[in-house]
Amino acid sequence: MKAGLSFFLLLALAAPCAAQDTVFTDVTPLAGNAELSRRLLTPLTVVQMQKVLAREGQVLAGQPVAIANEKFLLHVPPDEPANGYGLMVFVPPWKDARLPKGWPGPLDSNGIIFVSAAASGNDQYDMSRRLPLAVAAAHNVMRRFKVDPARVFAAGMSGGSRVAMRLALGYPDVFRGALLNAGSDVPGTRMASVPPRELFTRFQEQSRLVYLTGEQDKVNLDADRRSSTGMRDLCMFNTDLIVMRGLGHETADAASLSRGLTALLAPVAPDAAALQVCRAGIENEMAARLDQVDRLLAQGRRDEARTALYETDERFGGLAAPRSLELDLKREKPP
Repeated sequence: MKAGLSFFLLLALAAPCAAQDTVFTDVTPLAGNAELSRRLLTPLTVVQMQKVLAREGQVLAGQPVAIANEKFLLHVPPDEPANGYGLMVFVPPWKDARLPKGWPGPLDSNGIIFVSAAASGNDQYDMSRRLPLAVAAAHNVMRRFKVDPARVFAAGMSGGSRVAMRLALGYPDVFRGALLNAGSDVPGTRMASVPPRELFTRFQEQSRLVYLTGEQDKVNLDADRRSSTGMRDLCMFNTDLIVMRGLGHETADAASLSRGLTALLAPVAPDAAALQVCRAGIENEMAARLDQVDRLLAQGRRDEARTALYETDERFGGLAAPRSLELDLKREKPP
């Protein structure tokens, strides 16, 4: 089919379960540079970016991609659920947009739309392409179909799975979790920053992460365990680790995907008491670290203070703001 055909004409010509190439045109500020940076980078990282841009007479603004020039693969189940479709935004490791083999059946049986961007593989930059394309895809599909917001998820395979995890962390108001197929990172690191407090609170309380990795993929099974432990350390208890029997570093087969979707779609019921205790522990540790930075500054030990401050910024991200930003300004003042 020609790329110039409209979205609705594509749907009219398509077989009910066929995946089709399409183009989206709606722009959302959620996929803009400023919002991506606020949600996905640490506060001090954003400050440093703003300083670099300011020296060049620029600001952190605009859209990183021209959405109307991008192509997406869209798969819509034949039957619309009463409460609306679910939605899976898939970030691939490969260059093209494709629907993995064996996935249409489990997606259709759960009433889940599948969308994936072309030219969004591991050879592309996360912040300038993969992440904004995924956010824009979610926005456009939700504008054009009746979608249940409680059943919107990010997903990916290998390197794309790591991007999906960042989406779940930074956009819990869009994605209610992620299906992580053979790829994950430890939260509170440069590859998986903790977002601003209001977003991270929502992530802890409403989101779910499902790690789905082959039993022969030892590297990523170990990564999943470290990631899951890191999530629990940051009071995110809604995680499931599923081992795909007989598989290695590969895309989930139909049976494994069905297991993953069952876990992903299970209701989230946070333990309020456990959350309260865990959050108090985080606040105490974070306050102790920032107090130490303040003491180092008072003693004139600015280099040590900078190291301690940036380590705290990486570990706690948006949770440490605004105090981390205040201490950074204090550090930069002449002695």
